[in-house]
Amino acid sequence: MNVKEQKPKRAKRRFAEQFRRDAVALVESTGQPVMAIARQLGISHWNLYDWIEVYGRGAQSPAATIEDLQRVITRLQREKESIQTERDVLKKALGILAKPSRNATP
Repeated sequence: MNVKEQKPKRAKRRFAEQFRRDAVALVESTGQPVMAIARQLGISHWNLYDWIEVYGRGAQSPAATIEDLQRVITRLQREKESIQTERDVLKKALGILAKPSRNATP
């Protein structure tokens, strides 16, 4: 039987938000390659790429996010009104179908 030795898992490192923002600012201001800056900071380049997406210049501003949320709220309100109208129609139809027929024998 072959028993594989399992490597102990590394503890997940957590970085403060300010550190992340500073790292992204360093990438954007210096123009150095992401790999080089990641090496200097002692972090994975994958982490740095993720942080650039979140905190970089191309990231959405909170105002844009609020506008997006307002659009979603408006759409959901319209959808809710439509669904309520459908529900009311179905209730009326159920009431009509649930009435006993005059031709039915008791």
